[in-house]
Amino acid sequence: MKENSIYDKKSIRTVMGKTADFDELAKDCVAFSNAEGGRIDIGIEDEEKLPPIGQRVPDGLPTTIINKITGKTHGVILSANVLAADNGSEYIELSIACNHNLVAMTTSGKVYIRIGDNSVPVGPEDFARLAADKGSLTWENVKTKYSWHDADPDKLQWFLKVIRKSGRVSNFVKQKEDKELLDYFYMTDEDTDAMTQLGVLFLGKQTQRGRIMNPPVIQVIKYDHYGEKVNKWLWDDYSKNPYEMIDELWQTIPEWTESKEIADGMFRRNIPAYSEKVVRELLANSLVHRPYTVRGDIFINIYPEYIEVVNPGRLPMGVTADNILHTSKKRNEHLCNVFYALYLMEREGSGYDMMYENLLENGKAVPQVEEGDDYVKVTVSRRVLSEETIKVMTRAAETQLLKQKQLICLGMIASAESLTGSELIKRLSLKDSDALRSWLRPLIDKGMVVSTEDLTNAKEYRVAPELLRNSQFKGKTTLKRIEPYRIKELILEDLKIYQTSPILDIQERIGKEITLRKIRIQLNELINEGKVRKVGSNRWLKFQYVDGE
Repeated sequence: MKENSIYDKKSIRTVMGKTADFDELAKDCVAFSNAEGGRIDIGIEDEEKLPPIGQRVPDGLPTTIINKITGKTHGVILSANVLAADNGSEYIELSIACNHNLVAMTTSGKVYIRIGDNSVPVGPEDFARLAADKGSLTWENVKTKYSWHDADPDKLQWFLKVIRKSGRVSNFVKQKEDKELLDYFYMTDEDTDAMTQLGVLFLGKQTQRGRIMNPPVIQVIKYDHYGEKVNKWLWDDYSKNPYEMIDELWQTIPEWTESKEIADGMFRRNIPAYSEKVVRELLANSLVHRPYTVRGDIFINIYPEYIEVVNPGRLPMGVTADNILHTSKKRNEHLCNVFYALYLMEREGSGYDMMYENLLENGKAVPQVEEGDDYVKVTVSRRVLSEETIKVMTRAAETQLLKQKQLICLGMIASAESLTGSELIKRLSLKDSDALRSWLRPLIDKGMVVSTEDLTNAKEYRVAPELLRNSQFKGKTTLKRIEPYRIKELILEDLKIYQTSPILDIQERIGKEITLRKIRIQLNELINEGKVRKVGSNRWLKFQYVDGE
């Protein structure tokens, strides 16, 4: 198992002998406690899957670890057990619970949080934000004064019916009695008949829902080309639960039903202005991931060329606009589970993947995420950027079995026509070329993407000509896909005519689509070959043709 946001592994030397480092282990335990909780396998080396052959855990070591970590931290809840691996060797499984109520810290007052496979320090400026996130975690479980027997009978029966029909709920859960089923989904308090705030949100009557802490309100505002408001829809009477709000919002707004017709061979194809899957996922994310301890409405702003979904509060600690495609953190865990069971959203961590794939398949830009001081805004464009990209994506899906990440990667390359490795890493928010490999390598192996022969991050990747032909690609001829040796010939012919020129003038004449980086590479080669020389420097640098001297 790879190290990630909920798993780590360490050598047995971390807790034994002169190399023991309990301070480092305490830091990781604090980080897990402040995130989603997690597990640390002690006794398995980095890059290994099993403990060393013959390794045995000394008696009393798990108790020593618990005592040491407890003495070096505040707010950390953990347990340790000795397990036997498949090779017969022993290791320690250290389980750290997520502390929903307190911010965990070391005894020296340092706070950490788990982000990806790292334990990252939390600075003073983010401490209050982390504490607020802790408060939002308990919002769902707060017991109200309303009994589930006094819930809206229609909503109660609807919930029990759809849950028992859901393909995302196990048969064991479906067979529970009504109260047990409500307890399982944290709709009711386990020891009493009282509904939780989560239960009132889904099952309560209008007056009950209006009295819980910050029930959701959605405002949809339509603007014209001049930025003037031309229409408004409002869901603020607390009569509907989240499922009903999402469904009615989709059915009500006329912009959702608009589409653009494009040619698809002998047929015509409608591309929706806004995909139903994308809109519903955005709405579900807004309702699920907002902090319910923060007051504020959800705004959906509809402009002629795009929509904005603006949520009160910030992203959960550890999630940023740059890593949102790969990082997930549940803020309202039980609400997430209910939404998933009701098919209101994808499983945790895959919603943005789905939106990326859907938008790229429809020739559109990927969603843009912006985090402000007290809001999160997601922008989705209406415009089709490339009809030819749609053909490429359709052909690829019809002829090859590709994973979601590979379709996303292909869509980005097709829409940009040509991307370097470093550009792909940036657009996909990956750490390095190693992380890019699983996204890109299968596309190359299947002959769907071709590359230049440069180093990994400088390589250029483009859709293979055969796939373009099979897709009946009819895009404009572009210099973005021109081979390097042809760029060199263009530069040489240009300088033969103009003799001496700055690089921007050369680019202007041979083609603005060719990047300056590509032109510089070929100019340097021509200089090394003695066919071009530099004249001047810095701002006044020019390149001169060497006429057979």
